[in-house]
Amino acid sequence: MADQQEEQAVPATPDDALGYEHARDALLEVVRQLENGGTSLEESLALWERGEQLAKVCQRWLDGARARLDAALAAEEDGPAGE
Repeated sequence: MADQQEEQAVPATPDDALGYEHARDALLEVVRQLENGGTSLEESLALWERGEQLAKVCQRWLDGARARLDAALAAEEDGPAGE
């Protein structure tokens, strides 16, 4: 719970404007580059850091989707107010 509060307090980055699919695709590209190798240590570290940022963006999208799903399921269980 504390981790979620800390992450919400993190200032927005330009990556936050990315949609889930764009962030996921960019993350896949970073992983592909790291797996292919042939980069210097400095380049590899920069790629890893970029991958961490993109993974956080993806996780925020997934957490938001889960929250929306949970809210919809809870509302469905509660049923309409008149019932």
